[in-house]
Amino acid sequence: MYIADNTPDLILLDYEMPVTSGPQVLEMIRSESRGDSIPVIFLTGKGERESVLKVLALKPDGYLLKSMERPKLLAAIDEFFEKQKYQKLHDNNIS
Repeated sequence: MYIADNTPDLILLDYEMPVTSGPQVLEMIRSESRGDSIPVIFLTGKGERESVLKVLALKPDGYLLKSMERPKLLAAIDEFFEKQKYQKLHDNNIS
């Protein structure tokens, strides 16, 4: 698995994929010792309540719909990184 040797800044994960579903992939990522610290945001076309609740129960770092306009999608990802940067600064100031 790629994340065994690498630590990505963010994984954008689709809900439906050909071999394994997004929720199953997220469970596999989270089961790895290094996987807990890797942020995962779902980018999917599935917006119905049941699918959203199933994914949110796995505690991803976000859930974005593919139907979002590109500028809004990019802004949401930028906002995620800004929050992450702020959190790191905050954590370093507390230490």
